[in-house]
Amino acid sequence: MGLFGLLRRPRHERTGFVLYGAAVAAAREPHFYARIGVPDTSAGRFELVSLHAALLIRRLRAEGDKTADQLAQAVFDAMFADMDVNLREMGIGDMTVGKRVKMLWEGFHGRAQAYAEALAAGDVENLAAALERNVWVKEAAPEGAPATLARHVMQADAVLAGQPVAAMLAGKVHFA
Repeated sequence: MGLFGLLRRPRHERTGFVLYGAAVAAAREPHFYARIGVPDTSAGRFELVSLHAALLIRRLRAEGDKTADQLAQAVFDAMFADMDVNLREMGIGDMTVGKRVKMLWEGFHGRAQAYAEALAAGDVENLAAALERNVWVKEAAPEGAPATLARHVMQADAVLAGQPVAAMLAGKVHFA
């Protein structure tokens, strides 16, 4: 293998970061916070970043091929590398960062699974309930907000489904 084999980056690492950045940008759209009433807190922003990353990963995994799966993994890896950096910037100590990242990772998987099941079934009510449980965990959701967000998620999922993986491999994606 040699020294240079040890220094080689994963094949889709750079593209994974680009696509993850697009998910973050989509999650930061002001209408989520101003119109829908998603809490504009670190927890609320994490929920929307997780939601958009989960939608992107779901789309890539749906392709059912090795390259798309590798890209999905690269998006996931980029997300949790970013979470690690953000926790450190927030002043979380080195001894606790790993535990916090693991907790976020486990939470992400649970959310992604709940959202994927509701999306696969076309079940807006269950999707809205899952969103309400996760996004508005510390406060009551504004009237109709979970259903509005669920409809947005359904639309974003459909928009992602219509995009070719070839474009995503080139770092191009849009949500809704």
